[in-house]
Amino acid sequence: MTNFDATKAGRTFWLTGLPCSGKTTTAIAFAETLAERGVAVEVLDGDELRRRIGGGLGFSQEDRMENVRRAVYLSRLLNKHGVTTIVSLISPYAEMRNYARSELSRFVEVYIECPLEECERRDVKGMYALARQGKITSFTGVSDVYEVPVSPELILRTDQDSVHENAAKLLESFDQDQFTAHIHTESTLSSPK
Repeated sequence: MTNFDATKAGRTFWLTGLPCSGKTTTAIAFAETLAERGVAVEVLDGDELRRRIGGGLGFSQEDRMENVRRAVYLSRLLNKHGVTTIVSLISPYAEMRNYARSELSRFVEVYIECPLEECERRDVKGMYALARQGKITSFTGVSDVYEVPVSPELILRTDQDSVHENAAKLLESFDQDQFTAHIHTESTLSSPK
């Protein structure tokens, strides 16, 4: 077991929004920007988490909460070792995001705002259409609710701003944190010229 140093802990950027709103695309672009700076970063994508460690989980509110618990657990472990995590997870209920906030000490909630119509237009898998036909139940935005965050630290509009503009806004938020700004300064000073 290693000693925990809060000044070197990573942060968690929790990207929440409707299906097909651009969460994962934004997360990957932000992660690439951080990695270019030498920041230890990991993207935890909701679909990947379900596929890799969420076997047997459905889309009931209980199962979705369990998926959130697993993402929080992984984020906490990674943060403890200085890794910044970017979680791309619908997490449709405020209760889920409040749980994540209560468990992760350096939590940044990012609402990926995109109109439902645009999310449907982007849906290459046709899941919205299947949900509207009743073939997929408990589909967020159609047959299940999405509780819009009341006071997220950041709101990104993926229908109005480019992925690079949104990654830049996330980077600005990252730089405003006193601990990560300190880490960035150290890595810049110690990198060879």
